[in-house]
Amino acid sequence: MSRNSPDPDFAAHARRVLAECRTLALMSEEPGRTTRRFLTPPVRDVHAHLSARMQALGMTVQVDAIGNLRGLWRPPNAGPRRLLLGSHIDTVPGAGAFDGVLGVTLALELVEIVLVQSAKDREVPLALEVVAFSEEEGVRYAVPFLGSSVLAGAFDQNLLALEDADGVRMDAAIRAFGLDPEKIGEAALDPKSDSGVLGFFEMHIEQGPVLESEDLQLAVVEGIVGQTRLEFRFTGEANHAGTTPMRLRRDALAAAAEWIVAVESVAGTEFGLAATVGKLDLQPNAANVIPGEVQLTLDVRHMSNLTRGHWVRYLVHAAQSAAHKRGVEVAWRETLNQPAVEMDPRLTSQLTESLQDCGFPAKRMPSGAGHDAMVMAARVPSAMLFLRSPDGISHHP
Repeated sequence: MSRNSPDPDFAAHARRVLAECRTLALMSEEPGRTTRRFLTPPVRDVHAHLSARMQALGMTVQVDAIGNLRGLWRPPNAGPRRLLLGSHIDTVPGAGAFDGVLGVTLALELVEIVLVQSAKDREVPLALEVVAFSEEEGVRYAVPFLGSSVLAGAFDQNLLALEDADGVRMDAAIRAFGLDPEKIGEAALDPKSDSGVLGFFEMHIEQGPVLESEDLQLAVVEGIVGQTRLEFRFTGEANHAGTTPMRLRRDALAAAAEWIVAVESVAGTEFGLAATVGKLDLQPNAANVIPGEVQLTLDVRHMSNLTRGHWVRYLVHAAQSAAHKRGVEVAWRETLNQPAVEMDPRLTSQLTESLQDCGFPAKRMPSGAGHDAMVMAARVPSAMLFLRSPDGISHHP
């Protein structure tokens, strides 16, 4: 819709979207901050709130076996064609109000706008299905994209045996929520029966500072970078900090620190490369003891799978070199290897044209974070729109 068309009061719609996000942020496992993990009790509250809105819009509502809330609005004579829209409703601990849920509340607001247009005898040629994915962040079971992987037919049944920090198996958590893990396969989009699905569209905050730095409001996402995650363990020898000469030390932390600086330095030499050491566990972690063991994580991202693979191998070699230099050992294992995913070229072009029609610059950019759209893209054509994050902040209240 262009700015010059006889449309509703978009400012009022926008205010309601933001108010809905702030209301959902109060549905939390913890008082005073937003934490909502996969299929925990506050998810029921979110389902109840969103279901009421969907039903008020005349949508058919269901919750599938992985806990995805799905609302379908089908106008008269729409036929089998439908467009999927949505995002996730789980959060990281201490989250902001807009990550994920903004894409759901915006989608529902869009349904209302289209519903009003339909009532004015403007023909709507397709159905709209809004999906509130139950899990994207990977917090409770350390595996992300559970909700979208089920819809995309890519769910690994072996994950049902995973346990959370409290020892609750995933299949038990699903049953406790009143769902049947045996029916997870039934929730997947079927290439034959769901052949009328035109694609998936996700609206999401940028979660970064690019749009803010360029004073832009919106951007079309061209693709989502690939990710490799690894865990490293540097093992030296713990000893007394006062009696062990410097030349005889096997300091695991010193080796790890040298390597961490190398990671930062390498990432700055390759355009589009992001490499992060984000978690560190030190043993014995005492002020007067030389560190004997350090466990840490490495996260490497780039839009090119070949480039990402090259720098992962380089950084593994750099870890070996830093360890050898100080007489310590290093071991590592890969925990995630997610290929880069391009958004659908046709939908991306149409979305770019829509920005221009509305008077916005045709900004296009990659996403450095993973999203449900990257999982859905393996099953249906997918597109994403970024909204500016004030101050580039995300995952923070």
